[in-house]
Amino acid sequence: MIPIISNRELAPNIYEMVVENKMLARRARPGQFLIVMPDDRGERIPLTIADYDVEAGTVTMVIMAIGTSTRKLVRLGVGDSLYAMLGPLGNASEIENYGTVIMVAGGVGAAPIYPIARAFFEAGNRVITIQGSRNKDLLFWVDKLASVSSEHIVTTDDGSFGRKALVTEPLREFLEKETVGCVYSIGPAIMMKFCAETVRPFGVHTIASLNSIMIDGTGMCGGCRVRVGGETKFTCVDGPEFDALAIDWSIAMARQKSFCAAEKCSLDRYVELNGVEK
Repeated sequence: MIPIISNRELAPNIYEMVVENKMLARRARPGQFLIVMPDDRGERIPLTIADYDVEAGTVTMVIMAIGTSTRKLVRLGVGDSLYAMLGPLGNASEIENYGTVIMVAGGVGAAPIYPIARAFFEAGNRVITIQGSRNKDLLFWVDKLASVSSEHIVTTDDGSFGRKALVTEPLREFLEKETVGCVYSIGPAIMMKFCAETVRPFGVHTIASLNSIMIDGTGMCGGCRVRVGGETKFTCVDGPEFDALAIDWSIAMARQKSFCAAEKCSLDRYVELNGVEK
């Protein structure tokens, strides 16, 4: 059992959960992920590590409650425990001194991009972070990301906070005016796709972190397969980070919708049985 130290709502349906797991905290690296289960009947949920503290022995996850199992997960509080936690899984980010690195975080992608940005910042890079959201209410960890960035730009689709723009607009502007060694993008698949297309004419090394459908997270089930550079890869063991310019985004996005009907049925049933709002 994994004890929960804290669980707080950062934004509507977005929660920050800190758990005690000393062994995992010692081994975690930026870019890796976990698989967690809220109870013995819950799904195995893949979540990228948002933060970890070796001295405190804690690991932080940020969870968007959109389906049955994530809703079960965020209803747990201090004094409760996770049924299971597996990790760290996947390959860690390759941290180098590129000179200038641009981190593009869309929505909940602000959480997994934080430890990567921190690692690049501590390695001596000039870190430019572009954080985007649909509106002000959905923004979180703004100050936290700013603390590990040389320059931090916030965009919102509706202009309710920061600059009214898509993240690709300031991304293009930076690429046009200075030399960039690497671009990282984490967020909705459609955002990462358009970040890749924005960078493509400039030929800059670009990484996307995929959050594919998974079951075991160890390469056994094949559920997380993607096409990268014309080859089949498994997000759990070959990723989760891939060359964003080589990913077949049409296949990646289509596979994310594979179980939409089943997920809706499960959520409808959960809402009916527990008397909670959708």
